[in-house]
Amino acid sequence: MHRDQGTHPKNPMISALRRASPSIPLLMDSAQTSLRGPQRLTALAHQLRLYKPPPTPLDDDANDEAAGKVVSQLGFVESAAPITRDPQKFRPKRAAVLICLFEGDAGDLRVILTKRSSSLSSHSGEVALPGGKAEEGDKDDGDTATREAKEEIGLDPSLVNVVSVLEPFLSKHLLRVVPVVGILTEKEAFKPAPNPAEVETVFDAPLEMFIKDENRRAEEIVWLGNKYLIHFFDYETENKKFLIWGLTAGILIRAASVVYQRQPPFLEQYPIFKVPRTVNKDTTLP
Repeated sequence: MHRDQGTHPKNPMISALRRASPSIPLLMDSAQTSLRGPQRLTALAHQLRLYKPPPTPLDDDANDEAAGKVVSQLGFVESAAPITRDPQKFRPKRAAVLICLFEGDAGDLRVILTKRSSSLSSHSGEVALPGGKAEEGDKDDGDTATREAKEEIGLDPSLVNVVSVLEPFLSKHLLRVVPVVGILTEKEAFKPAPNPAEVETVFDAPLEMFIKDENRRAEEIVWLGNKYLIHFFDYETENKKFLIWGLTAGILIRAASVVYQRQPPFLEQYPIFKVPRTVNKDTTLP
């Protein structure tokens, strides 16, 4: 296990949120108990709407110089994205996942997760956030994430208040994954209806666990001389055990950091690599 001794750089996502909303208290601080229920979630929604993720070379409005620049978000995609057969200027395929937050019975903030169906040909049985690749009719990343959540777990998009998007992650298979943050105020209105072809189980976990060093371990990987960490979180609920790791864990660490406005007590350590200028059907990252 790798621990940070306070030397890792300041998280620009947290700094941006604090600059944008200096007058807003740390609403999701574990010591903050004055706000509960809809009032708390409304305040959180206001806080997150003010957040703007920093620009990256993966943004649509990035200029032609973006190709070849350094990107530092690497996760592990839930299913491989097809890559064009003909080499071309790099434009990653788009995808979005839904970080759907709600207040649990104990007053904690929780996130909806899924366990992929064991019948799937790739990454079967792994934990994931609802989401998938963008389709032609999607208006934006929020539309993609909520549409996929409805298809996968029966979550009505009208129940989800989309409040923010986080910095995109680049998957191993060159898929641009945008985390979309949504708030579910009426949790009783959501009756999980998992699509058996895609989802085996729907469950939820406390968001704050992803910025704690409990039930966490990490593996160090070396690629082209650079080291990075893959994080694994063990979680048990209702006598069921789940392992949350890779891309999903990385996204949730970032989400918890932004919501709680503090860094985890461990090093995230993403790799440093360059976006390729051209790709072909065999192109992948480590």
